[in-house]
Amino acid sequence: MSTPDTTPAPVAAIADPGPLGLAAFAATTFVLSSFNADLIDASLLTVVLPLALFYGGLVQLLAGMWEFRKGNTFGATAFGSYGAFWLSYAAYVKYIVGNLPPDTAHQATGLFLLIWAIFTVYMTIAALRTNGALLAVFVTLSATFVVLTIAEFAQSTGTTKVGGWIGLVTAVCAWYASFAGVTNATWKRGVAPVFPAGTRVGGGRRGGPVESAHV
Repeated sequence: MSTPDTTPAPVAAIADPGPLGLAAFAATTFVLSSFNADLIDASLLTVVLPLALFYGGLVQLLAGMWEFRKGNTFGATAFGSYGAFWLSYAAYVKYIVGNLPPDTAHQATGLFLLIWAIFTVYMTIAALRTNGALLAVFVTLSATFVVLTIAEFAQSTGTTKVGGWIGLVTAVCAWYASFAGVTNATWKRGVAPVFPAGTRVGGGRRGGPVESAHV
């Protein structure tokens, strides 16, 4: 008597959503940080909203859902959360902040930034087990959120400018991580280094496997 075939069906592979999510994050962060650094006139700030809704928000959220499909808990949590950050930021700027009491609106904005600072700091700890390129994104992003939170509560435009410049560095780091991910995948070899966790300076590796090279 033959036994039924219990071999699991093969799972179709999907492309890595990490470079897409990082590119979306980098572009939106760069534009908003240009305003925070006072490089662009503040009256043009609404140009951020379409990017926040569709590229930083929707595209990152989709990247996060595809990371769930790939079994990458870190990437799903990061992209899903930052996609929601940009969507909520767009809604906050468009529908909420203009209706807040002028004397205390900065407290609401500071609280909004504070929760993202907390989230980013503990995600930075998790990023220690990914790679150096990605860790740089989370370290600089943590600094950006912390500085901007302080700036809002202190109502300090000078501190906001500092946060804006750190945000620009964050965007560049994210663009590099995206570039490395898509280039290495396309060329089928390590063209752009990402410095995986556990790599020794002289070559070789130490420690166990990591979950994913990308977010």
